[in-house]
Amino acid sequence: MSAVIALSGLAASAQITASKAFISAPSDVFPLFDTNTRMDMVDYYNSGLSTPSANRMDGRSSVTDMSPQSLTVKISESSSAQLAILTAGSDTLIAVVSTVAAPGLDSTVKFYDKGWTPLQGGRYFTAPEWKDWVTPGHDTSEITAYAPFMLSSYYIDPAKGTLTITNNLSTFLDEDIYTMVAPALHPSLVYKWNGKRFSL
Repeated sequence: MSAVIALSGLAASAQITASKAFISAPSDVFPLFDTNTRMDMVDYYNSGLSTPSANRMDGRSSVTDMSPQSLTVKISESSSAQLAILTAGSDTLIAVVSTVAAPGLDSTVKFYDKGWTPLQGGRYFTAPEWKDWVTPGHDTSEITAYAPFMLSSYYIDPAKGTLTITNNLSTFLDEDIYTMVAPALHPSLVYKWNGKRFSL
């Protein structure tokens, strides 16, 4: 039932497309691109061109994936962002996932209303703790003895109403150590959007 609610809600928000939200975003959300640059990036993608656009740090950026409800932009060689359109009750929300290589990919997510007013993220998603990553029969101490923090990347699939969080510790820990702790860790966690928040 929750999946039906999520999908119907996501469909209802289709009038606010990801590309329009990307273009209209305030400068503090995407500070490296002005509005005209964002328009160019969307036009290049729609035209099937891989032409990158110059950003304010003299780098090259481009839209790499786009649908009515989601847009992904490669900001630099070590950073990217995904913008996803969601619906919470009668409200349309915009989620922005920011991902950096640190050195493994690591993400955060922020939420905004359709007018780009920042929202309290904890209302819509709570990042997983170590206990959420640990597989049955194991203990968090088996991991935290070797890994002081988790590295994980986020991807929102609005069509499915999911937020998938991928474990990237293998890019941070030595291969031998990761092989030892891997059985105690889930490779990924999938959160479902229930029309109000993402929950495990």
